[in-house]
Formats: sequence, structure tokens, C-alpha cells
Amino acid sequence: MGKFVQIENVSMVFDTRGGRYIALENVNLNIRQGEFVSIIGHSGCGKSTLLNLVAGLLESTTGVLLVANREIAGPGPDRAVVFQNHSLLPWLTCFGNVYLAVERVFSAAEGRAELKRRTREALALVGLTHAEQKYPHELSGGMKQRVGIARALAMQPKVLLLDEPLGALDALTRANLQDELMRIVATAGSTTLMVTHDVDEAVLLSDRIVMMTNGAQTGGMNSPAAPGEALRAAPPSGATIGEILEIDLPRPRARLELVQDAHYLRLRGEVLKFLYAREVKAA
Repeated sequence: MGKFVQIENVSMVFDTRGGRYIALENVNLNIRQGEFVSIIGHSGCGKSTLLNLVAGLLESTTGVLLVANREIAGPGPDRAVVFQNHSLLPWLTCFGNVYLAVERVFSAAEGRAELKRRTREALALVGLTHAEQKYPHELSGGMKQRVGIARALAMQPKVLLLDEPLGALDALTRANLQDELMRIVATAGSTTLMVTHDVDEAVLLSDRIVMMTNGAQTGGMNSPAAPGEALRAAPPSGATIGEILEIDLPRPRARLELVQDAHYLRLRGEVLKFLYAREVKAA
């Protein structure tokens, strides 16, 4: 399916004490089913705002967002989010944290035995069968994030949304989890949208990288609009998509082999060049 996730003419404006804060302006993006797309850009360029719009946690000021031709109108089990903070409930085991999500999505149609099977399969997918009865305080940071990914995948979402899920981890743990994430997403066949600041991570994991311009300014529009009113014509002042880079590296990808790969290094350089150019303009 060529247009599984559709983001069409989307703008997002927040009303603040300092005026109207234009986070995003005229964003257009189509994501294919099973594709892994990363969003990268400088801090404050609206990456997480765009992810939250797809998650249904925010409602766009203008434009439309669809998944499988259905308009996004709030959160739903067809979209699962993994944040940088694992957000595990400390009084529940790994099994309990994943089971809670499974129960919420499938309990109307399935019995407890089937729900438990789903939970165990999700934990096995992220390599945590041995830790299913451990509590969050007994887990490393990387294991906690794996539980969060298992919880998201156990819901069998149409779209997996990742908001810098590995950003708080040390370099070695992060590298190991990147490799695990490649395997997990390939096994699950997930359509994935990820926000990251890490260029190497984006090139390693992605089929395409969406590079965001700097923007997000206060003001920049005519008089405030009523809720639902179309934005008035004005020069672009919010962040938008600057470039989209196709990552045509064959899969499966091996990290150590790519370090020596000239094409990988060229793609990495393209992203760095874009980000550096935007940083110079901002300065």
C-alpha cells in the first residue's frame, strides 16, 4: 500500500502567552505499509509534535492525518507509542505491564489463556522470557525499554511510533538495542515512525529519513484564528519537511560491515550536511 499513513497539509499552532507558536506548517508525508521512517532535525523543529499528531495525542490546527484511509481522531489501539521514558507501572512485573495493554485491546474477544499467550509471545519477541516475573526496579534501562516495546507490539498496532526510545541509554546498550529493534521490527512487519537525534541510528534503521527544517516561531501569522478556522496566508515560518532521503541499503543490515561501506558513509554525510546547513542558517 503506497499511502498507509497519510499526513496532508498539516499545520500545528499553539497559543502561548508570547503569541501564536507555529510548531509545524504545511507538512506532507506518505508512509508505505511496513516501512521504517525516521524523523530527524534540530531541537524544537517539531519532530515529537508530528509524532504526537499521528498518535492522536494532539489535534492538528489544519490538515488531515489518516491510517489505512481512516482519519486519526484521537489515540487508538491501531497506533502504539514508545517514549524515551519507559512509563512502566512499578507495581507490576514485566508480564503484568504487557498483559495490561493486551487485556485492554483484546479482552472483549479473547479469554485469559489467549491474552497470556499474546503477552508471552511479545516478551519472547524482545528476548525477555527469562525476566517476565521481574519488576521494573530489577531491570536495566535497556530491559525496561524492551518491555515498553513488547507492550506496544503486543497490541498488534498498525503503526509503531517511537519517540527517541533509546535516547537515555548508554552508547553500548543503545547500539545493542538498535540491532534488536531492527530484528524485532522485521519479525513483526511493523510500519514504524521514529523520532531521533542520532544520525547513525537513523541511517542504520530506516528505509527513509525525513529531515525537518528549523522553524517554530512565535507569531508569523495574521490575527488569531478561531478554533477550526483555516490559517491565513503568510510566509512559511513553522518547521516543515526540508528533504526526504531514501536509505537504499540492503537488509538485513550489519552494523560493523556498514561502518566500512562507502554508500552508508555517503548517506550519513547527506544527513549531516543538511543538519549543519540548517544550524548555520539558524545562527
